[in-house]
Amino acid sequence: MTADTVQSRRTVARVELAGSALCFGLMAILARKLTQPDVGFTAGHLAVLRFVVGAVLSLAAFGLIPGLYRPSNYRLLVMRGLSGGAVVVLYFYALAHIPAGEAGILYNVFPVIAVAMSLAIFKERPTVHLWLAILAASLGVVLVLRQGHLGFGFGRGELAALAAAVFAAASANAIRAARHTENAATIFFFFCLAGLPVVLPFALSPWPGGLGPWALALLMSLLAFGGQLLMSEAYGTLAVSEAAVWLQLLPIVQYLLAVPLLGERATGLGLAGVLITVAGVAYGTVMGHRKA
Repeated sequence: MTADTVQSRRTVARVELAGSALCFGLMAILARKLTQPDVGFTAGHLAVLRFVVGAVLSLAAFGLIPGLYRPSNYRLLVMRGLSGGAVVVLYFYALAHIPAGEAGILYNVFPVIAVAMSLAIFKERPTVHLWLAILAASLGVVLVLRQGHLGFGFGRGELAALAAAVFAAASANAIRAARHTENAATIFFFFCLAGLPVVLPFALSPWPGGLGPWALALLMSLLAFGGQLLMSEAYGTLAVSEAAVWLQLLPIVQYLLAVPLLGERATGLGLAGVLITVAGVAYGTVMGHRKA
């Protein structure tokens, strides 16, 4: 493979991650609207719907494209699905209880956690740069939590977003490992298949009706499908640390989209928290690993 080919693939992967960030940002906006009391969907409902739609689309693709379904490392595929199921239900729960912009910035701490996990997996020692990045990202999170509050706004929604970030970090490393033997479509199918049992117990309450809400819920599921597939495809080319830099587009997109689409208020303190967290995470993902 020539140097030009490698560079071309990396450029495509970066565009895929930019597209993934846009899909996930819009998905979060719709999830926030759908989990409002006047609509009636719960985090469990949306998680189940997302996995069912994803599995159906995957099966359709496998039927149309011979050889697309080629699982190899079942243990890793199932592990990625289980951790992904936890991510989805926790993140939707956070979106149901706190503003979408706040949920996005808290959840997006996961790239630094993912890099720290990758260091541990490969038995490397964290650098000073990584610790500085973690401190900066933590400061940004504190600023976001304090916007509009006299004290720390740390409740069940914030806790769910941070828990989702931990599971997302584990998923990122699992995707990166699986991409050595699996294609993006197969990884996504097992994400839906193994994640569905994780989220089903949270969807036992009565489901809402109405054509409009269901149309938005299906659109949300399609956006999630596109975002997840693009991210899995990109992880086949980029390392966890480099991919994490491009994923910083997600909290920016989500925080800013929430202002016109949801009527959320962007405060100076909140915007400062976004910028500091993004800068800290980007710094950590670029500088936080030792050269081989």
